[in-house]
Amino acid sequence: MIRVMVVDDSAVVRQVIQEVLKQHPDIKVIATASDPIFALARMQQEWPDVLVLDVEMPRMDGITFLKQIMQQRPTPTVICSSLTEKGAQITMEALEAGAVAIITKPQLGVSDFLRGNDDELAAAIRAAAASNPRRLQVRQVAPKLSADAILAAPTASKAMARTTERIVAIGVSTGGTQALEVVLPALPRTAPGLAIVQHMPEKFTRSFADRLNTMCQIEVKEAANGDRILPGRALIAPGGRHMMVKRSGAQYLVEVVDGPLVSRHRPSVDVLFRSVAKSAGPNALGIIMTGMGDDGARGMKEMQDAGSLTLAQDEESCVVFGMPKEAIKHGGVKDVVGLDAIPEHIVRYGR
Repeated sequence: MIRVMVVDDSAVVRQVIQEVLKQHPDIKVIATASDPIFALARMQQEWPDVLVLDVEMPRMDGITFLKQIMQQRPTPTVICSSLTEKGAQITMEALEAGAVAIITKPQLGVSDFLRGNDDELAAAIRAAAASNPRRLQVRQVAPKLSADAILAAPTASKAMARTTERIVAIGVSTGGTQALEVVLPALPRTAPGLAIVQHMPEKFTRSFADRLNTMCQIEVKEAANGDRILPGRALIAPGGRHMMVKRSGAQYLVEVVDGPLVSRHRPSVDVLFRSVAKSAGPNALGIIMTGMGDDGARGMKEMQDAGSLTLAQDEESCVVFGMPKEAIKHGGVKDVVGLDAIPEHIVRYGR
């Protein structure tokens, strides 16, 4: 039985979440609270296995609360946040603080949304319960300073003007925001170009990419249709759309398309990996990292069959070992490596 506490300033949201989770016999809501102050008092009596947490609340905001909890007693947390640009920025801070997953609720029709998406909420709670929140502690990265602090930038960059015949494709889900904050800041500007699918809702991927861009030597951006994959650049698939790699002569670019859910996801790692298998084959490195489910397992096998080098993150460093485990089970993984070793593998492949 997974014991859940719901912390949300909306009485309607608290009530509806309690109602919908009663349909799932393995989940029990042990308490609700209208703000973090009440929640802290209640948690001293009985500590939940999983928190379902809003981020904008009175008296104490959800991010401050989450940081306190992760320092005091790391607890798997699912963020339940409104799908707005402001909410996206705040929720990214919550992920940085250690949240495991995001459920986006609309500003209007919240009750109907929650009742119609109870399976998604339950799945996020189960994934959180299966995670290891201590692995979500993000190492501190110093703010990136560019050469602008010393002199003005040149009008053109030869490094970014070059093309590459080697690319890296990464698929990641639960725990991936923290994992990518370990991998990408460790890469030099000479690293091969990357195409990344991180399971994340629409609007959140841009905030996530912008945040990573401030931390990294390489350029990190939310992918737009037709963007080129270049050395020193990482393209992150936009939430709610699939991303595929295409080859044009000696250059690689991405195609961003609509379409149905694939492996229950959009963007899907399987879609990305299959496109890389078809367009790049032996000129690509595929990496599957922490996440729940099996998205990417089949696509990684297709990449390996096409001659790509393939890696999986090891169980010890994963928040959830589901996706790497399934890829290994499908026979598509050449090597299994720890999170800290992934940047060096990417750099070595680029050479």
